[in-house]
Amino acid sequence: MVNGIPFKLGIHPINWVGEDVREHGADTPYEQILDEIAALGLHGTEMGRKFPTDRAVLKEELSKRDIGLVSQWKSVLFSDPAYRESELAAYREHAAFLKDMGSKVISTCEVGGSLHFDPRRSPNEKTIIPLDEAGWQSVAEGLNAAGQIAQEYGLKLAYHHHGGTVIESRQEIDRLMELTDSRYVFLLFDTGHAYYGGADPLEVLRTHYNRIAYVHLKDIRQTVLDEARADRSDFVTCIRKGVFTVPGDGGLDFAPIFKELLERGYDGWAMLEGEQDPALHPAYAYAKRSLAYIESLIPQESR
Repeated sequence: MVNGIPFKLGIHPINWVGEDVREHGADTPYEQILDEIAALGLHGTEMGRKFPTDRAVLKEELSKRDIGLVSQWKSVLFSDPAYRESELAAYREHAAFLKDMGSKVISTCEVGGSLHFDPRRSPNEKTIIPLDEAGWQSVAEGLNAAGQIAQEYGLKLAYHHHGGTVIESRQEIDRLMELTDSRYVFLLFDTGHAYYGGADPLEVLRTHYNRIAYVHLKDIRQTVLDEARADRSDFVTCIRKGVFTVPGDGGLDFAPIFKELLERGYDGWAMLEGEQDPALHPAYAYAKRSLAYIESLIPQESR
């Protein structure tokens, strides 16, 4: 239990070093990230692009700070059946790595059709190519197969609905949950991405709670989102403009979200995410304030 919070709370290195916006925190060393995570009293994180790639070194650096690796993002391209076998082979390697690191969930996202993340598209793309019916079926089949691989390694595939991808809206999340096998495909519930995609995060949580295996806690700056929508900004531009921040610093109401998680007895991991420029919004200071805000939402009897 951290700061009176009865489920497992960690923080993503994306608060220090951007993943989608590479210049954010580009000069920040991994030692600083891990030291500040430990100073916050948190014991879980995800893999970050600055972290050591040598497995022995990574384990040592995490272990000496009493931090566990909870997950690592895995892009998949299941919408095109031609990529199925190679994608599943890569997924198996990813699962083996996470099992070795002691992780229990794989953050997984379909990138086919994305203007930012689809490796087949050019840097000048302007729109997301939505899934057609064949694409939906292919994604579902691929995820079901990947979820079975995850289970072989004692892991759960946690699907990350995500801005700038083919599965970001409430309707798309619902469709994915309907088409996939609940035994093999779970949901990574992300508050910020749910709202960014036009959904009420609380309603997504209530509707799909039984499929949720992992949580990302991210807030939204409404004025930035409104301006970005008016300008028709793409997802990465929205990040550069500062659309996301940590819980308590934006406009989302987290009180009913935490109430729902507590009442339902959620006992998995939840990651704090800000995904903003750390030069303007220092990760440690923002995380510390966010932890105090979250603690204020936890009733005394739940601690």
